[in-house]
Amino acid sequence: MEIQDKRQVAVIGGGPRGTSVLERLIAGHRALGGSAPALVIRVVEPHDPGPGHVWRPDQSRLFLMNTPCLYPTVVPVGTPAAGIAPAPVGLSFDAWRERAVAGLVPELDGDDLAECAGLASRDFPSRALYGRYLTWVFGEVVRAAPPNVSVIHHHHEAVGLDRTTSARRGAHEWRITLDDGSQFDADDVVLALGHLPATLTPEQARLQDAAARHSLQYWPPAVPADVSWNRLPAGKTVLVRGLGLNFFDAMIQLTEGRGGRFSSADDDGRLVYTPSGKEPRLVAASRRGVPYRAKASLDSYVPRSVVLRFCTLDRALAFRASGVQPGFDHDLWPLLHRDVLWTYYSTLGRTAPGVFLVPIEAFLADLDAALATDGPGWEAAAGNAVARAVPVDLRLDVEALAHPFAGRRFADGDAFTGAVLAYLDADAAGSAQGEDNPLKMAIGALNAGRTVIKQVVADGGISVASWNAELRGWFEPLVEGLASGPPPLRIAQLAALVRAGIVRFVGPNPSFGFDPEAGQFRAASPWVSGDSFTAHYLVEAMMPANRVSTSLSPLMRHMLQEGIVRPATFLGEGGAPVTTTGLDVAGPPYRAVDRSGREQGSLFVIGLQLASVQWGTAIAAQAGAALEAGSRTLLDADAIAGAILDRASAWTPSEVAVSAGQQTAAGVTAASTVD
Repeated sequence: MEIQDKRQVAVIGGGPRGTSVLERLIAGHRALGGSAPALVIRVVEPHDPGPGHVWRPDQSRLFLMNTPCLYPTVVPVGTPAAGIAPAPVGLSFDAWRERAVAGLVPELDGDDLAECAGLASRDFPSRALYGRYLTWVFGEVVRAAPPNVSVIHHHHEAVGLDRTTSARRGAHEWRITLDDGSQFDADDVVLALGHLPATLTPEQARLQDAAARHSLQYWPPAVPADVSWNRLPAGKTVLVRGLGLNFFDAMIQLTEGRGGRFSSADDDGRLVYTPSGKEPRLVAASRRGVPYRAKASLDSYVPRSVVLRFCTLDRALAFRASGVQPGFDHDLWPLLHRDVLWTYYSTLGRTAPGVFLVPIEAFLADLDAALATDGPGWEAAAGNAVARAVPVDLRLDVEALAHPFAGRRFADGDAFTGAVLAYLDADAAGSAQGEDNPLKMAIGALNAGRTVIKQVVADGGISVASWNAELRGWFEPLVEGLASGPPPLRIAQLAALVRAGIVRFVGPNPSFGFDPEAGQFRAASPWVSGDSFTAHYLVEAMMPANRVSTSLSPLMRHMLQEGIVRPATFLGEGGAPVTTTGLDVAGPPYRAVDRSGREQGSLFVIGLQLASVQWGTAIAAQAGAALEAGSRTLLDADAIAGAILDRASAWTPSEVAVSAGQQTAAGVTAASTVD
């Protein structure tokens, strides 16, 4: 059968999500056996398929993942995946790493093998190595394709998606235009676009304009591996806005990446930094004033001592089952808040029973009874139990963790930087304690509850107002800053850089702007007296905004302009429409909704652009987790693949009047079949 006579499926985006869709298509096709339709699956990805853009293997090994080896997978693995078609390549990243150490992954070079051998399951791998895994998975999935399935990689960017003009029954529905002008037609299209470039905010645009007019350098949000860090000169002050994961990438490239060395101190186990002399001086700032907290040193993703008693899936879903659409603050957070408090105080009782003002058994019994109180009275009851038994400096205020220096004023920048250094040292020490650190275990409970919350709030599980003002408004920044932090090593290294005078901090709620008198960028905090910082260089340590309406992607802009897709909107307070960050989609398997509000049966969405109906879409699938929870992205991929295969099985190739001449020759030439 000619390629043009087969069912044509286009997966636009060949990163992890696109790879998962391809794997599920191949797995589902194999499960159908002899009744499966002939397919051509075209993967459109300008980078190597598998890792795509963010995870490409040629990036610096200094860029680390913020999850340990044991966590990520791009294919279903383990017992929870038994209910779906078996994966043709059923290896999580950690299983693949162990296979590599055993010499069973021959494609790896010496550096890859050395890194694999130096890692344990609890360690944090480089993003480059994870990219090698994704490359390997993609290749193995293609090799596992049945004889009547062809996989073609178009090594180009898709810049257009339009409906074909043919009204003939059975004709291909979509025409994809690539960046070289070539085109091909498809019956089904999956948008697995991942991170896209975005326009700057008005404030960022003003800073960029000031840089252009005054010979300064403004570095906008970007994927860290795309940035030419060597262009920042040694010895110069560089303002860095953002203290999340991108900050640590910038930090390590500008220090260890320039020949500096970290070593262990002999006296207290802290790290010491020996400069190379090539480092710039970094002045960093964020709204909280401090970096994300480090992950705890654990041999499991969720601490083994953490057991959710209140924020269970059954209890969290009970509202929906009873016909009530819950609010986050009123209904869901009280469940998780209880678990966080219990985890903290029970861990404190286990590790330091002598700090309590009453016998630990009596306190835990009182706290347990308070947490079991129905209705809003539970919080006051728990507060009373804590007040009777716990010294003030050991009490936990969960929401205050988002702003550790709230209300504190500092005499100058040195005072604030000293306070942050103490914070960093305590955080690194807490991570090293693992399961024995009460605060890290409370954060572990918060992280475990996040997985439950993600499942409950998806697809309209809470009200739109609660989604935006509560879940996304305050809880997301809280949990991101506490539970999505860097490897513990990065916090210890940052503390060493502060002691070495390489890094300083501006202060909470900083302002950034152009100072016409100095002719430079200036950063200052209202909470730090007397000091502000000026520099010719300002780096935005953050990814481009994940917002479809401001995307610079030619494909996204074209689809929006033509009405193929539309951003999801809702009515805010006062009845004014509010545009969300993601695309408007129908329920799973997430078919896109066009400008007129029509669900499109053959256009599917997966990944970041589902931010309008899912929370935490950037988080990878968790190896061995339930598909509905930690591996939700794999469940989405399976549902999309199932819908495509169902459509393909009902399709009659003889009805399609698409000749080879209708496929633009350049498009076929640009494609390279992956064997």
